[in-house]
Amino acid sequence: MPKLKRSLGLFEATTYGVGIILGAGIYALIGKAAGAAGNVVWMAFGLAAVIAALTGLSYAELSSAFPKEAAEYVYAKKAFKSNKLAFLLGWLIIFTGCVAIATVSLGFAGYFSALFGVPIIPAAAALILILSFLNFLGIKQSSNVNIVFTAIELLGLLIIIFLGLSFFGSVNYFEAPAGFNGIFAAAILIFFAYLGFEDIVNVSEETKKPTKTIPKALLLSVVITSIIYILVSISAVSILPWQTLGESSAPLADVAGAALPGSGFLLSVIALFATANTVLILLIVESRMMWGMACDCSLPKILSKVHLKRKTPYIAIFVAMGLALAFTALADISIVAKITDVGAFIIFFSVNMSLIWLRLKKPRFKAPFRVPINIKNFPVLAGLGAVFCAFMLFQFELELILIVIAVLISGLITYKFINRGRQI
Repeated sequence: MPKLKRSLGLFEATTYGVGIILGAGIYALIGKAAGAAGNVVWMAFGLAAVIAALTGLSYAELSSAFPKEAAEYVYAKKAFKSNKLAFLLGWLIIFTGCVAIATVSLGFAGYFSALFGVPIIPAAAALILILSFLNFLGIKQSSNVNIVFTAIELLGLLIIIFLGLSFFGSVNYFEAPAGFNGIFAAAILIFFAYLGFEDIVNVSEETKKPTKTIPKALLLSVVITSIIYILVSISAVSILPWQTLGESSAPLADVAGAALPGSGFLLSVIALFATANTVLILLIVESRMMWGMACDCSLPKILSKVHLKRKTPYIAIFVAMGLALAFTALADISIVAKITDVGAFIIFFSVNMSLIWLRLKKPRFKAPFRVPINIKNFPVLAGLGAVFCAFMLFQFELELILIVIAVLISGLITYKFINRGRQI
């Protein structure tokens, strides 16, 4: 079977992580987060960063031991020896990823429509089609576009930070109208803005020296984006009142316009690149998850096909494209962000538990990268990551939990069907 091409170094892999983390979440959700937390929204970003970092360390160790595509699926299978559990995790990742692609595409289309008057649904569909074709062309081509787009969206955030310098100290940064409840509510929402650090592991088989490169890229991505997010949130509430931010549909564009009249248009254009970049990387990750599961015979074998010339999983790419197009009927980014977060916390809980289980049940388990702070063979930080993820799940509305449960039930039915088909 043809293999994927190893083209990514540490810079490209880190840029992938930074690019997807700095994408649609910060541009679209910082307003709603400020509305929930008040001026202390920076603390919510910090809390989300801690949770991401704890789980990121577990990903780093596991990815250095098992540098494979469909990473979370592989970790669960290696740890718990359960094809069913591994399949359900992969199924949940595919579902939440495709919903996120559709939602971010609609966010792009909203900006695009406001600027150029193009209908939203066709603009979202066109973006998915164009970026799927780029995904098909090759990982190197996608990586080059990602680097350019990441530089542009980073520029937008640096502009916000720069504009906020002259406003620094203008408000009380510890004003929390809803107390800790507001901070937790904001952290739940904006955790969506951190999603992406874990997706670096799903390009392991297209990365040079993945056992060393992937853990470094993962940790660098979380650190870099955390610093930027906190600075942006401080600048945002310094320039605009948190109440105004909470009601804005284009919060960073409004922040820029308030600080420097006329600059809101520039931030809207930059937001197009930010949302498009997120869609591109999510499309890559979704297709690699499908490809990895198909290679392991957990999804139809046809999804494991690799294009002989392009060295990309072209069937999986176009299936991911089709699913994302189907989900463009969903348009509320805050609701879908929360649905994605529920799935993410379940997945991250599983990743932390996979590391704990491997460490305790397989004392000889060794990885090139090892999570620091251990009590004998127990990874303390992975334990804290698991506890945080479980705690955060109890902060969501019941209906969102039920949606994810329904997705898992549909995955279980699909798993039974696939295995029955094999027996026949």
